[in-house]
Amino acid sequence: MFRGANAVSMDGKGRLAIPKRYRDELTHLCDGELVCTIDHQLPCLLLYPLPEWERVEHRLSRLSSLNPAERRLQRLLLGHASECRIDGQGRILIAPTLRQYASLDSKVMVVGQLNKIEIWQEQRWQQQIEQDIAASEEFPLSERLTDFTL
Repeated sequence: MFRGANAVSMDGKGRLAIPKRYRDELTHLCDGELVCTIDHQLPCLLLYPLPEWERVEHRLSRLSSLNPAERRLQRLLLGHASECRIDGQGRILIAPTLRQYASLDSKVMVVGQLNKIEIWQEQRWQQQIEQDIAASEEFPLSERLTDFTL
């Protein structure tokens, strides 16, 4: 389980340091074997432990290639999927096309989201948080959220 937001640096070659608390979990879950792809709705990347990504791939394989919306989702997620492995210094290499999609530079946010990790350009992350807070005041809660308590 991944949780929390962490500010990290990415070097000029696109190597990103995975926070130690995530690294330990990733080593346990998948021996450091990961898959990174785009988030098709937001300007960030999604980083999955390999077994979790295989579950996503299985669900994607069950979608119809004849349905334009389903095929579009397959094309975006599978077409951008890039395997990566945590190196000896606890870093992963983010593919150039993925860095470009998320506008990543040297200041990156690594955000735990239970079964996956989001990777954001730091300023875009701050903007998204502000939008999320504003939206929570504008839109009515769904039925599931009305019963959700902390």
